[in-house]
Amino acid sequence: MVKEISLENFEQEVISSNVPVLLDCWAPWCMPCRVVSPVVEELSNEYEGKVKFGKLNVDESQEIAVRFGIMSIPTLLIFKGNKLVDQIIGAVPKERIKENLDNIL
Repeated sequence: MVKEISLENFEQEVISSNVPVLLDCWAPWCMPCRVVSPVVEELSNEYEGKVKFGKLNVDESQEIAVRFGIMSIPTLLIFKGNKLVDQIIGAVPKERIKENLDNIL
């Protein structure tokens, strides 16, 4: 399951999470984001219980986008132990995302 993340729940769902978090930073008008979204959904099922998955609309949560220096979307941010530990920019293959997740688990 992929949870909607916003400024209101970012600290609780991402920073305070006791499992790693993959945060899909996207916007409704972004075509490559629409390519990445179903891949993130698939991975949320494959990594259930091991990694939390969230989606952050950068248009609605610009403060978070600025805080983490997001300049282009889609950007996948990976958090572990309340810190940003990895970042993937652009529409990349599922295997690349899995590789990055496996490296932090």
